[in-house]
Amino acid sequence: MWTAITREVSPALADCQLSFVERDAIDVERARAQHAAYCAALEGLGCRVLELPAEAAWPDSVFVEDVALAFDELAVATRPGAESRRDEGSAVLEVLGSVRPLSRIEAPGTLDGGDVLRIGKRVFVGISARSNAAGHEQLRALLAPHGYAVASVATRGCLHLKSAVTQVGEATVLVNPAWVDVATFADYAIIEVDPAEQHAANAVRVGDALLYPEGFPRTLARLRSAGIEVVTVDVSELQKAEGAVTCCSILLRRAAGHREVAA
Repeated sequence: MWTAITREVSPALADCQLSFVERDAIDVERARAQHAAYCAALEGLGCRVLELPAEAAWPDSVFVEDVALAFDELAVATRPGAESRRDEGSAVLEVLGSVRPLSRIEAPGTLDGGDVLRIGKRVFVGISARSNAAGHEQLRALLAPHGYAVASVATRGCLHLKSAVTQVGEATVLVNPAWVDVATFADYAIIEVDPAEQHAANAVRVGDALLYPEGFPRTLARLRSAGIEVVTVDVSELQKAEGAVTCCSILLRRAAGHREVAA
């Protein structure tokens, strides 16, 4: 039912863009091993993983989520806010364009996929350093014919909206209230991250299960206490590159009338 598009870790990962974390030495070989385990975990949750080859020219290219969005009805080529990342998307877009009509965010709009949280037919888009008002408006216009309601959400102190909030259940979100206004998500059940674990709000939901990073035991306990099935992975080296578990894949659901992604 699900295909996960991923990309191998770039040998230049240590030269990644950073905005809200201090630069720390990255063990690229360990990052590759962690990414392989991440892909295996996605397969274990029922995803068919399509892994694209590494791109030495683009340090951040393992974070495929930022360059494209996948909906049941269409795919959208984003225009990342970091200029250095705007040429990363060609291989990803070739895959998505083979199975979905493809639209694009155009200049002067900027939009990172990490700022886009879809819950059913509601789409929340982060107001951040990487996604501007023009990008928001273009996405709203592209999605409106398909019945999506798009809301802009202010963020603070973090790179992307999905650094601050992700969906962890059918009507449940995991939120860091220091980085986003919890009231924005009043229509959902809310689980707050433990205050000592600021980066703990990012999770990938696959069906009824959750793929979640190791290293946040207190928030993990809150998720499990809420009855959520959680599978954990170590992504510590990728986190040094300001990445997280949502960043490393684009989940594409097989939709009626569309071809399946080719192997």
